[in-house]
Amino acid sequence: MLERLPVPIKSISRSGASQDLERLVSQLLIFGFNGTELSTRLKTTISALQPGGIILFARNIESPRQTHALLRSAQRLVADKMFLCVDMEGGTVDRLRDAVAPAPSVAEVFASQRPQLFREHGRVIGMEVRALGFNVDFAPVLDLSSEASEPVMRTRTASGFQDETILYARHFLRGLRESGVLACGKHFPGLGEASLDSHQELPVVFKSWRELWLEDLRPYRTLKRELPFVMVAHCAYPSVTSDKTPASLSRKWITEVLRRKIGYRGLIISDDLEMGGVLAAADIGDAAVETLRAGADIFLVCHKEENVWRTFYTVLAEAERDHRFRRQVEAAAERSRRFKESCRALNRPAVPPPTDAAIDKLRGELWEFGEKLRLATAARATAVRVEESLGSSS
Repeated sequence: MLERLPVPIKSISRSGASQDLERLVSQLLIFGFNGTELSTRLKTTISALQPGGIILFARNIESPRQTHALLRSAQRLVADKMFLCVDMEGGTVDRLRDAVAPAPSVAEVFASQRPQLFREHGRVIGMEVRALGFNVDFAPVLDLSSEASEPVMRTRTASGFQDETILYARHFLRGLRESGVLACGKHFPGLGEASLDSHQELPVVFKSWRELWLEDLRPYRTLKRELPFVMVAHCAYPSVTSDKTPASLSRKWITEVLRRKIGYRGLIISDDLEMGGVLAAADIGDAAVETLRAGADIFLVCHKEENVWRTFYTVLAEAERDHRFRRQVEAAAERSRRFKESCRALNRPAVPPPTDAAIDKLRGELWEFGEKLRLATAARATAVRVEESLGSSS
């Protein structure tokens, strides 16, 4: 059945679940797809599912106007406001580099040691994202850099020190907010010591609870009121859970630590459930159930349409079977509904299609930012050399 052209949900409810429950489950789903325009099949899927949001990748993005039209076409098929998402950090994770222009990486910007440039990094990225029609950017990365994770994370992290990471993130968040774009801190509770890529395998971090609390969790503790979303990693922390359950499926991490101990009140989203790091622990349908059972509000399925339907139906069936789980689904959907109703960034007038002049201006802003960054980094390097020279002479 999953391979056939989907038809409206009300016609295919296999379990007799009420449409109310089906709509609640749909609101917990953000999904990705292939293509740069909506095929007939994809239109049917979006219309039938009425998802909480969609996410685009480089494979979906050819030009600014095409991207804007794609997002607008998808939103027109859905009655409620959607989260229109993209991963846009700059550097190696830059989905808009070909459509607009490359943006500097987190590491490049942090090397300037200029907080005003940290804020401008968020602002120019936010302007790009908003101009193309997105309202959510899955950034900033709050992971601490380390020798162990450097081959995987590369230039995506600001610093190995929590205070420096917080400084960069706080200013970046301010710039993103000024551009009218929602941010997402990731990857909770921290991939700083993870030596494996969770896209392929399940990383295991052996840090103690005390070390994690004082170091990796410090950015989340400090910035909890400034993060609309937190994304949970597919990574295991045996010293905390006593097993190799990924944090994304762990009630200990999501409900007990993030919700209760840290006191986070925003929306919690799983990382992509098609990643090898979570599929090493569970079938994708079961993973969708378990991340919600653990306390997540939204689950992310980024690639295959059959997996979108599989996760939807598995969560729906479990919510019918287990009344306690159904209450969790209802509570998560209600949090998302209230967030969407009260969020200014989501309720602004729709951004008009970007003109060539507007995109040229954006490219100019990015170029000017790059020049400021180059000069600031050169000045910083000179100052360091002078300090070292004075130190050696004394």
